[in-house]
Amino acid sequence: MSQRFRDALVYAAELHEKQVRKGSDTPYVAHLLAVASLVLEHGGSEDEAIAGLLHDAIEDQGGDATRQEIRRRFGEVVTAIVDGCTDAEVVPKPPWRARKEAYVAHIAEGSSPSVRLVSSADKLHNARTIVADYRALGEKLWSRFSGGREGTLWYYRALCDAYQVGGGTPILDELLRTVAELERLAGTP
Repeated sequence: MSQRFRDALVYAAELHEKQVRKGSDTPYVAHLLAVASLVLEHGGSEDEAIAGLLHDAIEDQGGDATRQEIRRRFGEVVTAIVDGCTDAEVVPKPPWRARKEAYVAHIAEGSSPSVRLVSSADKLHNARTIVADYRALGEKLWSRFSGGREGTLWYYRALCDAYQVGGGTPILDELLRTVAELERLAGTP
């Protein structure tokens, strides 16, 4: 990895330094590192790994001003991938269900292979975390999520279906297994 990747890692850590994962005190940068790692483990390029580090930056840390800084520092390719992984950049965010439906449609209707890789890495890490937390916390886990139990389960299944439109990949296979495990634990048919 080049200096660009190291610069992106520092930038991501600075942008998200005050964030923690939902319902925990785990620094948010742990998620960003996991996403970048999954991207690289599944054959991603340096640009895709950088986008993995920055995939939530526009959405959570400054909207268009952050987009412009990503463009300046890391170029159009990274910016396009991060844009493709962003479900909302306005504050307050639009209603949860409508926002998630639009994101699922965006993934299904022609997102690039790079966006699908980074987005699926993001969702795989999230789903793995939800499975682990569900095992530890049970049903009270769902209170962390705007969509609650039913909405969250719907969202992850809908995303799996949307990613499949773009064709199968090993990371999608792992996401499908993880979501199936979550559904099994939650007792959904």
